[in-house]
Formats: sequence, C-alpha cells, structure tokens
Amino acid sequence: MPRKSDSKGCPLCGSPSSAEHGPFCSRGCKDRDLLKWLGEGYRIPGPAAPPDPEQSSG
Repeated sequence: MPRKSDSKGCPLCGSPSSAEHGPFCSRGCKDRDLLKWLGEGYRIPGPAAPPDPEQSSG
C-alpha cells in the first residue's frame, strides 16, 4: 500500500517534506533526528530502578 505524503511537513522544522528524505525536508533534519535517537533525546522517563543488591553488599 502506498504511503500518503505528510501534509504537515518536516517533523523537526516544519518545512515541506522531501520524497527523497521523507518525512523530513533534508538530509540535515534526517541526521539531526537520528542523533537525537542515538543520544536518548526521545527517551520516556519511567519508574526508578531498584537498587542493585551486588553494589550494596561490600
């Protein structure tokens, strides 16, 4: 099934999206989004992890 083009434009800067870089407008926005994923910029906060029992025994 063909994918519909996004009428909103680039999710980062709002410029019209490019078919070559879709849904982004350019390689720069595409790379910026990837760097945000790799740098954990999109992480969702969750509950605190329980303390590690191996670290507390010493």
